[in-house]
Amino acid sequence: MRALAFLTERLIACAEKAGDLKGLAGEGKPLPPVEGGAHVDATEQAGFRMMAKEGALPPEVVLAKEATALRAELRGTEGEEARRAVMRRLADVEMRRAMRMEARRRGR
Repeated sequence: MRALAFLTERLIACAEKAGDLKGLAGEGKPLPPVEGGAHVDATEQAGFRMMAKEGALPPEVVLAKEATALRAELRGTEGEEARRAVMRRLADVEMRRAMRMEARRRGR
């Protein structure tokens, strides 16, 4: 892996020295944000891109949206018993989301 990194850096340095990197589209501008965040590897990124193109969402995203909706519902809920019911549903959703995220992190 070090050899590949060294070779890449060397090729970039040679291209800079030759002026091949001047006048490119986007020069001097920040790179576009990485889809899915910087912590997502290229394979997952490609999968997320395909899912987004088809209008599908990963289960973790669906559960995150559900948790956000439940938090909003909780803010508007009155009565101790009703609030507890919403909190139980929210805890269940958050636990399922955490389990999905952990499984993805472990590659399962």
